[in-house]
Amino acid sequence: MKGHFCFGTFASYFLFMKTVISIFAIVLVMITTSCSEKVKEQGDRGYHVKIGDNVENINFDLIDGYDVSLVELKGKVVVLQFTASWCSVCRKEMPYLEKEVWQKHKNDNFILIGVDYDEPLEKVIAFAEKMNVTYPIAMDPDGSIFNKFAYKGAGVTRNVVIGKDGRIAYLTRLFEREEFDHMKDIIANLVNE
Repeated sequence: MKGHFCFGTFASYFLFMKTVISIFAIVLVMITTSCSEKVKEQGDRGYHVKIGDNVENINFDLIDGYDVSLVELKGKVVVLQFTASWCSVCRKEMPYLEKEVWQKHKNDNFILIGVDYDEPLEKVIAFAEKMNVTYPIAMDPDGSIFNKFAYKGAGVTRNVVIGKDGRIAYLTRLFEREEFDHMKDIIANLVNE
């Protein structure tokens, strides 16, 4: 009958609207959470550590089959360069790190370790060869080394400079020439201390 409203239709409509509102609420929560994470990323650049923090011991499995730990490197300036083969900014930065940092300081009390994020050994070896870098590259297959410094899901391209005392001396994010040059100055000062 036209003009009559059936209770069954009302119940179906009510259930439908309840579902739509629930989905809308979930989407709203996801958007809000996503935005707050972006603000966090912009404010601290994705790091949960800061300059001056002590760095706990980390063991690195290098792609050449050797391993090294931060304890063994105590007394050296250490730069950890977080990278991945799929990262275009990393690829842009690596030749500069090789030429302007590694080649300049490799015979000093210094080491630069590339830390490849979440990739298999064969891919990392091919990546290092393609990029023509000679500094040591370590594996980080589960992201656990990366997560000691940065939030899970934060962007990969970053450098952590650790002084001879085992404290963080500088943090970079992405590849910006001015910041990179500042990092080079800090490394030179730390090496000459």
